[in-house]
Amino acid sequence: MRRKDREEPEFDINAIPGIAGRNVRSGAEIPQSVINRLPRYFRCLRELLNRDIVKVSSEQLSQAVDVTACQLRADMKYFGGLGQRGYGYNVMKLYNSISEVLGVGKKYTAVIVGAGNLGKALAQSRLFEQRGVWIKGVFDISKKKQGTTVADSEVSDVSAMRGFCRDNGIDIAVICCPSRSAEELYSLIEGTGVKGVWNFSPSELDPAVLGVPVVNICTGDSLMLLTHEMSLKENEKE
Repeated sequence: MRRKDREEPEFDINAIPGIAGRNVRSGAEIPQSVINRLPRYFRCLRELLNRDIVKVSSEQLSQAVDVTACQLRADMKYFGGLGQRGYGYNVMKLYNSISEVLGVGKKYTAVIVGAGNLGKALAQSRLFEQRGVWIKGVFDISKKKQGTTVADSEVSDVSAMRGFCRDNGIDIAVICCPSRSAEELYSLIEGTGVKGVWNFSPSELDPAVLGVPVVNICTGDSLMLLTHEMSLKENEKE
């Protein structure tokens, strides 16, 4: 890895960079397995930029994201021309190209539905800002929470969400409701005009029903996968 020369401008992660010098293959269809690895590359490259590193070899990058160098080079073929033999990868160009595929820098807007512990934690984190998504509103059904402030947004009645989303062209609904049925959530999201749903509720939502992309996040499932792996290790010792 090589650090940048002094005359090169500072990189500020708080300002999402423009997508300059892009070189994604025109019309190339990237397999889902590669797409699933892109967030790991994105996080690693962002960390390299924060450390003022401007180039990285395939071996160094593959170790950082825990894939083989062969796998990494195969993945990077979908971003043709970014790697050079004897030089490696230009970190900023590769970061920009992956950002383009992931939609970072398009300045998507989002609302959070549910101002409980999870909703507040997400709203107050820099997770959205660092990925080019801007929180524009927070909604909750609880009268006690309405009128309070979460991450510079006043919590509003969930009944006002549909009109707010339509009037402001909101792109993403982040669902943090703890106990709503799928039917209730479909009714809540219907008519908002959002283009995607990030769902943390216990109810799994079907993108075919909503007509927009949906990512269902079940944190309980992840915890059980962890306890399963721990149980296997314990059984091996026994």
